[in-house]
Amino acid sequence: MKIAAVVLMLMFALVGVATAQEAAPEAKVTPLLSKDLAGLSGKEITMITVEYPPGSVDPAHRHHAQALVYVIEGSIVMQLRGAEPVTVKAGEGFYEGPNDVHIVGRSASDSKPAKFVVFLVKNQGVPAVLPAK
Repeated sequence: MKIAAVVLMLMFALVGVATAQEAAPEAKVTPLLSKDLAGLSGKEITMITVEYPPGSVDPAHRHHAQALVYVIEGSIVMQLRGAEPVTVKAGEGFYEGPNDVHIVGRSASDSKPAKFVVFLVKNQGVPAVLPAK
């Protein structure tokens, strides 16, 4: 009987965690520009803005691109697989390589939004964000 109660409590806790993750506000991604790179056949540069509402969290992903991030407003927490998390503040930058897996991307604040610009040098026609494996 006690084991059944523990299992039931664990199931409710997991449902609560899943519900909290589902309730986290999503980032707003706005494409700004995409241009073929002269002299680099098959490559393009894409520029986007990302706005994290307070409490926003990205799922693990990759870009398969050279990604340069510049924070305009607020601060964000970024972490690549195999590296420590880094807090990047307004006026600071962050880099992701084409083989990096972005395991943490979130607003550093539960009460203030964050906004940043991302420049991606990538293969033409490849989506800017790909699911992580």
